[in-house]
Order: sequence, then C-alpha cells, then structure tokens
Amino acid sequence: MQRIADTTVADRYAHVQGFAPVAAADARILVLGSMPGVASLRQARYYAHPRNAFWPIAGQVLGFDPAADYPRRLQALRSAGVALWDVLQACERPGSLDADIRGDTLVPNDFAAFLLAHPRLVRVCFNGAKAASLYRRHVLPRLPARPLEYVDLPSTSPAHAAASFEKKLAAWREALTVPA
Repeated sequence: MQRIADTTVADRYAHVQGFAPVAAADARILVLGSMPGVASLRQARYYAHPRNAFWPIAGQVLGFDPAADYPRRLQALRSAGVALWDVLQACERPGSLDADIRGDTLVPNDFAAFLLAHPRLVRVCFNGAKAASLYRRHVLPRLPARPLEYVDLPSTSPAHAAASFEKKLAAWREALTVPA
C-alpha cells in the first residue's frame, strides 16, 4: 500500500460505522447527526469531542448536568422524550468532517423500522446541514408517508463556528421542546 505523509490510502478513507440509536419507545423527538466523528468513534459515545456543544445545549434545554456521566446523559435524553441517532449507518470518510464523506459509500440507517418502533415520534431535528441533506436525499424518498415535522438546526460541531453558542442554544431550545 502506498504511504502518503505517514498514512496509507486506506487510512485516508477509513470505513466508519455508526452507533445504535438511543431512544425510549415513547420518544417524541429524534435528533439526527450525519456520522460520529473520530473522537466519538474512539470513545464509542455520541458527541464526545470536548468542544462539541451538543451536551451543554441539551443539558441547558432539558435540565440535566451536561458533565454527568454518559449513561446519565443518555437517560436524561430518553426521559425527556428525545432520541439520538445518525442518518448514516456506515460510510468511508477520512477524519471527522462531513464534507469528506465519500458519497459512493453511504449506507443509511433503517429508518422505516425505527419509525415503526417509535410511533409517537412527531419531530426530526437535524444537527447540521449535512445530516439534513443526507436524510432528504437518501432516506426520505424510501419512507412510507408519515406526518413528521423536520427542523434544520445549526450544527453543534466545533467546526461550525459561524453561529455563536447563544444562537445555537436558542434554535435548539425551540426544537427540543417536546410537543404535547
């Protein structure tokens, strides 16, 4: 294999596999990312990068300690009716940037089965533009008709510095308010 700047070609386009969904059966809101980044994959945890704003935002909006241990944070989401998953089950991507996901390697998650198992779901929130575009292009056309509200949110990724924490928090606060 050819070596390029201390990485192999295979390393540059690593096959990455996503995580199982975090969801209670009565979930009302589903938050979707695109694919976990390198820090998350290494730790086998959603939003593990220390500068990702997801946990601080979710904690503030839903009223839990974002510094709590990971299982407690996941339980807080489930208790609040919020499910967490990614659009993609697998893909090839060097590093963590969504822009580097190889389009010819996308494997979407099984949303038809997920939606069947979560009949109370009313809203799908996209954590960033890439998650929204991947879902609308590769998932939505294959789903049976079901009335769901779709909300595009600013990415909580540290790579998305165009929006301030306060602006992200305001958008996420509205989106994570569980409808009655």
